[in-house]
Amino acid sequence: MPIAKCLSVSQPFADLIIKGKKTIELRKWNTKFRGEFLIHSPMKIKFQDCKRLGINEANLMTGAIIGKAVIYDVKTYKTKKELQADKKYHFASDEPYRKYGFLLKNAKEFKIPIPCKGKLGFFDMHLDDTIIKDEDITSDLFDEEYRTQWINHH
Repeated sequence: MPIAKCLSVSQPFADLIIKGKKTIELRKWNTKFRGEFLIHSPMKIKFQDCKRLGINEANLMTGAIIGKAVIYDVKTYKTKKELQADKKYHFASDEPYRKYGFLLKNAKEFKIPIPCKGKLGFFDMHLDDTIIKDEDITSDLFDEEYRTQWINHH
């Protein structure tokens, strides 16, 4: 099975990314990584952000890899005013100040979430280490991904 980069993103922000609404992920740290990565939703839900954004937390998946996206660049915010100007892309509250914005595209939600524990920062995800042991489900997941990639490229 393949190894993929993965990033834990708190809910409701992970959900906003996989639905293509959130195209900037804010972080205190920079990265040189570019390319496709998996989006992990940890067990913790940021309830205040759900309330602020009008999102029902009961509908959010946690404790699993729920989709993927591509990071194609990183934007450095020099002022809070610059950060505020991009609010419609990152959905963050005014505090705390995050200096780096990972620019995202090609987000996709997985129909079958992959249960797993997350880690800090980008981490390597060995898909054969996940608790999905049913070969049919794993096969369906990869078949779906390959079909989607083939259709999108033709």
